[in-house]
Amino acid sequence: MASASSDEWRAVCDKFTNAQNLTVVESRNDPENDPFRSKYKARELLREIYCTLKSFEGFSGDSPAGLRAAKLGAVEYYLGVNHVDTEELSAGQEHLMNCMKLLERCSVSSENVSLFIHVRNQLGILSAGWDETETAQGFLETAESIYQRYLKEVRLVLCAAVYLKQFELAYTHTMYYLAQVYKNLGETERAATYCHSTLQRQLQLNQFSPMEWALNAATLSQYYITKGLYMEGRHCLSAATVISDLAGEVPSEASERREQLRQKRAEIARCWIKYCLNVLQDSKKLLEDSIGELDTDRQEELKMARRREEEEEEKGRKSALLFGSEDTFDSIASLEEKVHCLLPLDFTEARAVFLVGQNYVTQAKEYFQMDGYVTDHIEILQDHSALFRALAFYEEDLERRCKMHKRRVDMLEPICSDLNAQYYLMIRRQMMFELAEIYNEMMDLKLTLANRQSDTESLDNHTINKFNHLCSASAKYFQMFLDSLCSPEGKIPEHLEEEVLRPALVARFRVARLYSRLISPSPSAQLENLDKSLEHYKYVVQYCEAHPEAAAAVETELELSTEMVGLLPLKMNRLKAKMVVNN
Repeated sequence: MASASSDEWRAVCDKFTNAQNLTVVESRNDPENDPFRSKYKARELLREIYCTLKSFEGFSGDSPAGLRAAKLGAVEYYLGVNHVDTEELSAGQEHLMNCMKLLERCSVSSENVSLFIHVRNQLGILSAGWDETETAQGFLETAESIYQRYLKEVRLVLCAAVYLKQFELAYTHTMYYLAQVYKNLGETERAATYCHSTLQRQLQLNQFSPMEWALNAATLSQYYITKGLYMEGRHCLSAATVISDLAGEVPSEASERREQLRQKRAEIARCWIKYCLNVLQDSKKLLEDSIGELDTDRQEELKMARRREEEEEEKGRKSALLFGSEDTFDSIASLEEKVHCLLPLDFTEARAVFLVGQNYVTQAKEYFQMDGYVTDHIEILQDHSALFRALAFYEEDLERRCKMHKRRVDMLEPICSDLNAQYYLMIRRQMMFELAEIYNEMMDLKLTLANRQSDTESLDNHTINKFNHLCSASAKYFQMFLDSLCSPEGKIPEHLEEEVLRPALVARFRVARLYSRLISPSPSAQLENLDKSLEHYKYVVQYCEAHPEAAAAVETELELSTEMVGLLPLKMNRLKAKMVVNN
């Protein structure tokens, strides 16, 4: 067995450098019909290095046998990664396990601790890919414990910055993979914590792709939003916006790259829309009374508690793990100041959140246009509509509130009319139901205004016509929704699928109410409307009698429908009797 001379060792190092160059650089240019050509060449060089190392008697330094095992382990590691990259997973696993066995003969040192972590990271990824989640968890948590155990020791020992950076990068990968594993295990809070820490470490180590990092931060924000953690959600989105700007602008000739950047920025804008919408909707839940109107007493209570919330927010910022470096921290903080993270308590505060959301709606629609992105464009419009609906809750002037709902109609109605029912059936159903509800809300507002007017004077024809128009429009869209559930021959389904059960029965109930509320010019027209109303009430009752399991989905509507099935015939009989007397 030969000893390693300096020339032989230099030759090994040169060969390894060539193998890395083939893997990282040359492989990008491999042809489509031979995508792994460079990596196969790298594999042959690694095998040669392995054979050469085995022939060496030992190396200078502490524990020659251990050092030799560590170097052989490193080559096994790179061979394992090479096989994984070329989709030979079982062979890759074998090499990685060989690396683990060789490392068992070594003492952990500043030179090899990163390898101890990296190999477990790779085995964790492999196991996760095979749905062996708990096995993956074991490898990765062991990697984490190695990092934590040697953290102080390595920081003291590592004189070369390159070793320290490798050590920190290895653990950053561990955290990233653990975030995925915890997510798969359903431990969402733990997964979010690891994801947040991973993103922060990537910034600190300056090891990130701006757009990829920004998208991951924006995605993380959606977790925080669902938990009502708006300060954290805002921070993630502000960081995502600032970091995405680091990607700069791409020359127009690089069309594919330019398109990718535009899409990712539009996706971040959509995350901002969801943030603003959830802030407004959560605030509405806090402030509304039993009939969905603003509870002014509750509003005053919350305003008095606002100062304490602001103090808590400041404390929370100081204890939170904040993103940013010296170059970006101020920009992130500046953007955060433009958006509220405390729930708005009045129209002025709600409007500020609404305007931020509406600005991002405009940005998102610039990319996700109707021509090419039908579903995405409509979802953005629906979110825009929801923003108007949430803002309308705070508006005390009923005429202005009605105009906000009219804006919703104007943005949704043309799209609903133009959509192909064959390809976009589910979306059309959503839009028909929403339009029906909007017209219903506008009708209720007009009725409230009319009742105020009737205190001093009778309703004029214009008011009656407007009320009836809104009532009929709401009934029309509810009926369109119901018609979409019928067979091509127009037959009503005997059994409603679970996903449409409640919407269908609610639509029936609403249509029944709408017909009974129409202001009719003559008793005969009124009688005809009441008859249609009774027909729909009966459907709700009879369907729930035939399908008892459906009753739980529409308890309130069923109770009222049952009551109206008993009352309406009496009302109709009185009306008929009145008609006879008048004739």
